Amino acid sequence: MAAPALASLLKLVGSPRDGALLRFSLGSEYLKAGDPAAAAVHLREAVAKDPLYSAAWKLLGRALAESGAAAEALAAYERGIAVAETRGDKQAAKEMAVFARRLRKPRT
Repeated sequence: MAAPALASLLKLVGSPRDGALLRFSLGSEYLKAGDPAAAAVHLREAVAKDPLYSAAWKLLGRALAESGAAAEALAAYERGIAVAETRGDKQAAKEMAVFARRLRKPRT
């Protein structure tokens, strides 16, 4: 279960180890626990701490999409695609492009 992992990670928030990787890990654990809104909070912090963290942009887009914030999710994916392309992370850019395309599709 994700609760012990979350508790361990939350103890590190505000410590010298509080960085993009910690916040990415927290976001991932909150998504596993079914709380995309809490995940988005930590993933926003991850990309604030490291704006070139393409995996964090991808997970932020997912968390926002699962929270029902489609426009924000699309913006996160678009930013993530730009970051991934700049870093040469072609696979992440392709994945985010697929997710962004799905968000742009009109719902029927």
